[in-house]
Amino acid sequence: MQYGILTFEEPQPDISRKILHVDMDAFYASIEMRDNPALRNKPVVIARHPRLTGGRGIVSTCNYEARKYGIHSAMSAVEAYKRCPQAVFVPGRHEIYRQESQRIHAIYRQYTDIYEPVALDEAYLDVTNNKKNIQSGTLLAKAIQEQIFEETGLTCSVGVSYNKFVAKIASDYHKPFGITVIEPKIAVDFLKTLEIQQFHGVGRKSVPLFHELGIYTGEDLYQQSLEFLMHHFGKMGYSLFFKVRGIQNTPVKRDRERKSIGKETTLSQFLTEEIEVMKIFERLTRQVAMNLIDKQLSAMTVTIKIRYEDFETVTRQMKHDEGIQQFEDLYPLVAELWQMHGHLNKSIRLLGVSVSNFENQTIQQIPLLDNL
Repeated sequence: MQYGILTFEEPQPDISRKILHVDMDAFYASIEMRDNPALRNKPVVIARHPRLTGGRGIVSTCNYEARKYGIHSAMSAVEAYKRCPQAVFVPGRHEIYRQESQRIHAIYRQYTDIYEPVALDEAYLDVTNNKKNIQSGTLLAKAIQEQIFEETGLTCSVGVSYNKFVAKIASDYHKPFGITVIEPKIAVDFLKTLEIQQFHGVGRKSVPLFHELGIYTGEDLYQQSLEFLMHHFGKMGYSLFFKVRGIQNTPVKRDRERKSIGKETTLSQFLTEEIEVMKIFERLTRQVAMNLIDKQLSAMTVTIKIRYEDFETVTRQMKHDEGIQQFEDLYPLVAELWQMHGHLNKSIRLLGVSVSNFENQTIQQIPLLDNL
């Protein structure tokens, strides 16, 4: 099969920056274990127990002990219970999680003002020119890791590299409480050793297609032409062609603007029954999913908005471990957020669903490397 030929001068990676990706280890579950030492060494699942919800509910996250049983975020609580009946199910305390996240962000600001929160539990930091005047990214990572542990009792893993993509890959490499440094001279060789599913942007549903094309590793990915990858994977293929070559020049965005897609509705008749609430949430989620598909975007964060009759307004969000866009993936998260945070003590005048933290951004022209 012939593909159209794209010609341009192949860009070079920007290796002038020192970027850290700080990822808290099993953040929600770690907070629960810290605050309740009796949970330590037990499989802990952050979700309401399915016996208390009639089988409903989604896992927000779990600790490493629970992960040994194949439990992961966004899994149904029923499935988690089947895999590990002895697991301890803990309803989330999201206000506490937000407070801890703010404490950690305050630590970041002691080192640099150029940091980009991705979620409550992870952030990118540009420490090229930092407040401590420390030249070594590795020493900075160690200092931040130790300070977070001393002040919060929580552990994190840190990736150190010259761009955001490689730093994020690195932070996943040694967990928990690890530091992984990927220097520019070894980045491409390191990326070639990874399995294809370790490349952020390649979701579980995409993996079989890569395998059908004989792409199992970064080495296999590296051997493919840009035309081939774009033909089969569109914008994701374009992005991966450069990423496997260690090229992703997007800077850490200070005071990052949170772009989102959402739908909400103000109700002429206030809602007083849960079945009515879920019908509205289902309709709004379908609209958001159609918008995501239309724009060819995948989102990693889902947010619901609830406004009660007295104008009290509640917004709550949940992070998924990979980008999603299908209704079937989004709606369980919306339902879980409602179950965790909604109530009908007062009637409801407005409901909303939105998604953010997009995994695949639209490419406006080729080549446009800042969008990689």
